[in-house]
Amino acid sequence: MSGREGRFDELARLGVATVYEASGRQGLIDEDFVQLIPGTAVAGPARIAVCGPADNRAVHEAAARTRPGDVVVLTMDNPVPVAVVGDLLATQFKAQGAAGLLINASVRDADTLRELGLPIWARWIRVRGAAKAHRGTIDLPAVVGGTLIRPGDAVLMDGDGAAVVPAQRIDEVVAAGRAREAKEAKAREQYLAGGLSYDLHGFRAADEKGSP
Repeated sequence: MSGREGRFDELARLGVATVYEASGRQGLIDEDFVQLIPGTAVAGPARIAVCGPADNRAVHEAAARTRPGDVVVLTMDNPVPVAVVGDLLATQFKAQGAAGLLINASVRDADTLRELGLPIWARWIRVRGAAKAHRGTIDLPAVVGGTLIRPGDAVLMDGDGAAVVPAQRIDEVVAAGRAREAKEAKAREQYLAGGLSYDLHGFRAADEKGSP
């Protein structure tokens, strides 16, 4: 692993579940998101837009500010099922080099978005359109799914959902994730050889002694 991009690639490879556990069970973005393209996994620095109520004007500004590798986080103070991204905005984000979109609101044109190939996680799929009356805020911290996300924090997403790693903890969490991965690989070998977690964790011995 080398360089800025390598750290994000490694987070994506390790995956949300491993990173969440390795970080001390911190950073879970605890909402149900629809993964529009199954099998995708991305990680990158957060580019954040907080939209006005049922509004997507801020999304247009976010597209103009997006840089290659960004994970664009789009949310509202009180999210509602209004489509803040469709085919045309998603095309702009892809052309700007976004790694993916995390949308705490709705998307529409879902079939076209899948064909476009940009990894997108959305709270809802709804056709109801957004207004464009409020500028909202760009590149300021936001809370999504009960978790604070700051510009530049690592946001990662895969089939298990989404998580965030504070920018200053990325190297630490990557190292802890690799260690956890190695430990799990060893356990997997033991299980394939017939071992049982009931024994390896000491649960059988404790139960036979009558321990809680």
